[in-house]
Amino acid sequence: MSTRIRPSRRRDEQQNRAVTAVNPLLNTLPLVEVISEEGVQAIHRASMRLLGDVGMLIVDYPPALEIFRQHGAKIEGERVWIDEDTLMHFVRQAPSTFTVQARNAANHLPIGGNHCVFAPIYGPPFVSDYQRGRRVSTMADFNNFAKLSQMSHDIHLAGGVLCEPNDLDNSERHLDMLLALITHSDKAFMGSVTHINNARDSITMGEIVFGKQSIRENPGMIMTVNASSPLRYDDRMFSVVHAYAEAGQPCLFTPFIIAGAMSPSTMAATVAQLNAEALFGICFAQMVNPGCPAVYGSFLANIDMKSGAPCFGTPENNLAMFAGGQMARYYKLPYRSGGNFTASRIPDAQAGYESATTMWATMQAGTNFVLHAAGWLEGGLIASYEKFVL
Repeated sequence: MSTRIRPSRRRDEQQNRAVTAVNPLLNTLPLVEVISEEGVQAIHRASMRLLGDVGMLIVDYPPALEIFRQHGAKIEGERVWIDEDTLMHFVRQAPSTFTVQARNAANHLPIGGNHCVFAPIYGPPFVSDYQRGRRVSTMADFNNFAKLSQMSHDIHLAGGVLCEPNDLDNSERHLDMLLALITHSDKAFMGSVTHINNARDSITMGEIVFGKQSIRENPGMIMTVNASSPLRYDDRMFSVVHAYAEAGQPCLFTPFIIAGAMSPSTMAATVAQLNAEALFGICFAQMVNPGCPAVYGSFLANIDMKSGAPCFGTPENNLAMFAGGQMARYYKLPYRSGGNFTASRIPDAQAGYESATTMWATMQAGTNFVLHAAGWLEGGLIASYEKFVL
């Protein structure tokens, strides 16, 4: 005769399962290397030529220009030229591994080495589910996804902008999102990057959770910034990097490149551009605070030359991901790339195929931090409840 479980006991067991510590994956798969050793050196040299001869733009943020000037870079207007020796001197100061704190010590996140961390989708303005379809996201949706992130044993980080809470004022919604991540989850979380004041608020909230001294000794959050490709960072991104680096919080430096629109169509040239942009950002963080944790990032899609639409899950995406992993290992830096990418608008066979091929490449590229690991639909415009669970 079976024993009937009381509802209260069942709830307790479900809650206990939900808060069980989840360890990041240890990736033991053989890595795919698509570039020869000579090819890695050639891409490195091409990136150094871009930074030394073409230069990078820093738009509307004079403090960064002054920091580069103080460290020997050539400045004309908003363009910065930096030589290889200076750049690599600072890049080498970034650690190969580091740990991000969580409220639950069992959920601290090791970044780098053979560890692979999965984080949920980031930044979509829409959500979708089977009953209500595609719609503008709200704070209620954000809370739901924060709870899903906490309950999922395959998601190691609570996330950042799980979806935009469009029903809240833009000037203060970052506070509500951070509060939701901190209260609905005991996993590590991501800081806000939409404005320098939002970054400062994130740091302050991290200090409240962990203690001011504690997060300077061991990071209490992580955040992501994108270059405004080609070869450009703006004031919003670099002011945020400045604030987080001063506080010792790690940054994911991820050029967002759509090959054929924001870079050359060929993969080798695109990887050289991506490499230059990522290293330039990492260099800036080290100039601000030597030894500050930083992650080498790669987000590359290619464009459909007929429609102009970005494509995901293509061979070019995966080739660039493999190449980015090789470059990150060459510089001995943790690597962020990949995710469950698809251009499909619904969780159908296309979504499954494109996501599967991208995640296969993600793992065999040796990726350490996987953003958009759950929930991604329609090129990142939709956070899907069904796809998050799948």
